[in-house]
Amino acid sequence: MLTIRLEKLRFFAFHGLFDLEKKIGNEFEVNCTLTIGNESVVIKDIFQTINYAEIYSLLKSEMAQPRLLLETFLTETAERIKKTYPPVKSIKINIYKITAPIEGFDGKIGVELARSWD
Repeated sequence: MLTIRLEKLRFFAFHGLFDLEKKIGNEFEVNCTLTIGNESVVIKDIFQTINYAEIYSLLKSEMAQPRLLLETFLTETAERIKKTYPPVKSIKINIYKITAPIEGFDGKIGVELARSWD
């Protein structure tokens, strides 16, 4: 198996349940780990793997579509990655809201999804 990781990606987006989140937006951090079957002993061509720049572009596109729930972002994004890149055997993706709209809260909140396909 080959693992591809994109970590600590920062995006500004408008995900959230509250009107203020929809209006002013928030900063988010996304981490995405993909595994693919590796048939080749030595990978010498981009077509033997998944182009991480394309994964970044897909994540950026998904972040631009506001969702009420971070869970919705994760499930829809994971399905889009699998549909676009059938060799993906598993995915772990998480998203953190950097400034949670909770009075007195100091930290970040996040949600993670892990899926695998045989």
